[in-house]
Amino acid sequence: MRRRTLLQTLAALPLAAQTQRRKPNLIVILADDMGYGDIGCYGSPDVPTPHIDALAKNGTRFTDGYVSCAVCSPSRAALLTGRYQHRFGHEFNSGPSEREAQVNFGLPIGEKILPQYLAPAGYRSAVIGKWHLGIRAGYHPQERGFDEFFGFLVGGNAFITAKTTGGRAVETDDRNGAIPQTRKEPIYRGKQVVQEDRYLTDVFTEEGVQFIDRHRGNPFFLYMAYNAIHTPLHTLDKYLARVPHIKEEKHRLLAAMTVALDDGVGRIMAKLREHNLERDTVVVFLSDNGCPEHTGAGTNGPLNGEKVTYYEGGIRVPFVIQWPGKVPAGKVYRNPVVSRDIAPTFLAAAGVNPNVAFDGVDLLPYVNGAKTGEPHPVLYWRGGKARAIRKGKWKLLEFGDNYTKLYDLSKDLGEHDDVSSKNPDVLKELRGLWQQWSNQMMAPRWPPRYRELTVNGEKLNWEL
Repeated sequence: MRRRTLLQTLAALPLAAQTQRRKPNLIVILADDMGYGDIGCYGSPDVPTPHIDALAKNGTRFTDGYVSCAVCSPSRAALLTGRYQHRFGHEFNSGPSEREAQVNFGLPIGEKILPQYLAPAGYRSAVIGKWHLGIRAGYHPQERGFDEFFGFLVGGNAFITAKTTGGRAVETDDRNGAIPQTRKEPIYRGKQVVQEDRYLTDVFTEEGVQFIDRHRGNPFFLYMAYNAIHTPLHTLDKYLARVPHIKEEKHRLLAAMTVALDDGVGRIMAKLREHNLERDTVVVFLSDNGCPEHTGAGTNGPLNGEKVTYYEGGIRVPFVIQWPGKVPAGKVYRNPVVSRDIAPTFLAAAGVNPNVAFDGVDLLPYVNGAKTGEPHPVLYWRGGKARAIRKGKWKLLEFGDNYTKLYDLSKDLGEHDDVSSKNPDVLKELRGLWQQWSNQMMAPRWPPRYRELTVNGEKLNWEL
């Protein structure tokens, strides 16, 4: 065998050292209001999502992946802090943009979020898409540690305008039957408003791809906070043409929106491969909460309830992690995990060890087998009058003073059989644990709004 020359050996050393030293890139791809049954790898029979499904095939899929809240903003606050949002009073959504300043809404400035932990380790960070964590001075993403921002600040926006080529709508942004001439909420690049009439999902994907291009030489954190597949139901003819087999109009439109989002995931992964970065990148895909089934467009599959509620359909979501060589490919992980785990998982991967009492855990040793047991023996939820706790197979849901449901999820995933009367000791234990946890949390910083929803034939006025 020919021996390498000293010059060849020396030339190879810097590249090897650079490869060894490189910290992993970190990407969160967050869908908005995507139901447990809305994509292929979670059982959708008719919505094609090959790129999201590929993440599950090449990584680990969580069957019991939860979020911290059944509505958007508190869920995102918990994801970025790694803490129960109740610790800092971020219990409810803000509501319409006009209400945000009135109720002093926003993720408290004293709370540190992922990009602020990562910056000292050399990471560049961007949030692209929906922010929904405050619009007042001091709350802008670039005042919270993100180097770049492209998107909108509030909770929702139109995907198309009257100027969008090939746009199609079932629901319109203002619900009066006319697609708006301009978006109700402005699109920002940094702090500057920009005019943008292209389909919003495609625009966000393009921004994410360009961010990877610009920062491929250094570690980065990319928070792709899509507003797809949240209402309004807007898509393009080219995406509708890919789901002709779906006949029901609203479901077909939502499926087309999902195809656009899935294409975006595919483009992001292709860009990582183009720069030989896929093995150096941790990618997490999830939704911020379950889908609002009352719209008649999406589904939470076998789960009961929907967005806003604390049944499984409101808080159990599609949740996948990929990191080739570090996360097992094709694995299905069945112990409960939660979106609060993303921050400590990413920080551990990056070698950042802040002295912070996170409410999430590093998932990597659990999925790769270094640790056994459950990451979370108990999980808690609180949304105004709604109270929920999961311990092992048991799930307790209570609402106000006179509504109690206890479910054995190992036998009753759809939460149809209330067994509270048959298990008084379990009921007592879970109530006690929940109360101990709740006593450690703050009161909400702003009041809720309300939405009446019917689940199992019972109407409840949920707080959101």
